[in-house]
Amino acid sequence: MSRHSGPPGQPDQPQPAARDAPQSTPLRKNRRRRVVLADPRGRGRVLRTIIELEEQTSVGEKLIRDLIRQQLRTGLLLGGGTLVFLALMPVVFYAFPVLSDVQWLGVRLPWLLLGLLPFPLCYGVGYVYRRLAERHEQDFVSSVDR
Repeated sequence: MSRHSGPPGQPDQPQPAARDAPQSTPLRKNRRRRVVLADPRGRGRVLRTIIELEEQTSVGEKLIRDLIRQQLRTGLLLGGGTLVFLALMPVVFYAFPVLSDVQWLGVRLPWLLLGLLPFPLCYGVGYVYRRLAERHEQDFVSSVDR
């Protein structure tokens, strides 16, 4: 405990000399400042579009439905393309048995491709989907902000 502090639970009391001393720095008057956060031009249309989205009007529902449709189309195309590619690989190896006999490091080519290729392929497709989904969302936000 310092010598300025009183009993526990009570605020510290300043010494009488420090309490009666005049302040060394004069108080300055703070002037009011006008703060402009955004350009007021064009705010009406943005607010109207945001209100339509929040109140779920027919225009807002259409905007959201279009965004969802774009996301679904992108997901189905990428997922379907990946599925078709992976499903056709065994068919290709069955149709061309010469490819099935190729070996690399003592392991046949079909086992290498079917065992190792899906992992980086799925990672790459997921990365592409995420980038496209973010682009769709940015397009949606920019169309709302206009």
